[in-house]
Parts: sequence; C-alpha cells; structure tokens
Amino acid sequence: MQTAFDSLLDYLAGNWPELIWIIIVAGCASYFAGHRSRAKWRQREFLDRLNVSLTFIDEGVLKIRTILEMDVESIFLNGAAASRIVAFAKKTTAANPFIPIAKEDLWYYLNPVLNEISERFALGHLQADAGRSVSSEQYLLCLTCERAGAIRTQKIRAMLVRRDVLENLPEEEPKYESSSHATRWKTLQQMNERWQQVPENFLLVELYF
Repeated sequence: MQTAFDSLLDYLAGNWPELIWIIIVAGCASYFAGHRSRAKWRQREFLDRLNVSLTFIDEGVLKIRTILEMDVESIFLNGAAASRIVAFAKKTTAANPFIPIAKEDLWYYLNPVLNEISERFALGHLQADAGRSVSSEQYLLCLTCERAGAIRTQKIRAMLVRRDVLENLPEEEPKYESSSHATRWKTLQQMNERWQQVPENFLLVELYF
C-alpha cells in the first residue's frame, strides 16, 4: 500500500504542470458550456431542437399540438447538416419566419423530418396496405423559426397543416388558447401565400390513421 502511495506521489511530482493544465482546460470548458446553456435559457432559444407542430382550427379556435420534438442531430443524422440548419434558422426574422434553404437543398432537410413523422403513423399505412378501413388526410410541411410576438421559446419548427385548412383560412381572426398563438396565425397566413407562390418550399404529406 505504501509503495503504491509513493508511486502516486512520484507521478504527481513529475507531472503536476500537465495535470494543472488538464484541470484548467476542463474547468474552462465546463464554465463556457454552462454559460451557453444559461444564455440560451435566458433568451429562450433552443435552436438545437426541432419541433413538429400540428396547427389546426377547431370551432373557431386556433390550436397547436406537438407531434414530436427531437434534437436536430437525431433527425438529420449528420453533424454538418444539423449545424447548417441551425445556422439557417438564425437568419429568420420576425417578419419572415421561413428558414432560408436553397431550393436544390430543401428536400434533404424536409425528407428526414417527413421520415420521423411517417414512422409515427406507420400503423395506419400498414392497415391501408392490408385493405383495412382507415382515414387519410393530406398535410403540408415546411420549416420555420418563429421570432415575432410573444413566442415563449425559439425552436426550429416543422409546421404541419392540413392542406384544405391552409388553402381555406377564414377571413376572420380565430380565437386563441394562448395570446402568444397570435404569432402562429400570422405564420399561417404567410404560409398560405407562400404555398400559392412557391409550392416547392413544402412537402405534401398523406397520413393514414
């Protein structure tokens, strides 16, 4: 036991400068990681998360429901793609919540999101394939990062809206479950215009359930 203790002291005596640097570097890394986390929490900015958000109008009330939420890297399975989508999301503004992705690249970002959604509705697709009675609806999917109004948290949001709802938005402003949802109403109106003008920014999704 004494021999082992003496060996440890000899090691520390001969390597203490390197050990001190390791402790300093580890401490700094921990501090800055914590600082970034605290800053994100204060700003309510969580752009490393992607939220698939179903938006619909039920009896004159605008409703928002989460279909899924995951880390960006877990969806895109590629560190470079995940970093790029976060960088693109930072370019959105209060006036324009749509993530600016080049037309030729857009499918590569929308399709992984579609895969995650489809996985959750796989049973419906299998039942339809087996000839069983199922319901189906067409939805439109696009990528946004809302910054206007009283948004509680800023995340990358994949907007999922039933096609007939988006194409036939009521002229009258709906009621809200929360006052912060007024921003989503504006986003829906912008989505309606965008779908008519640049439909290639959307994926048309048919879900069975």
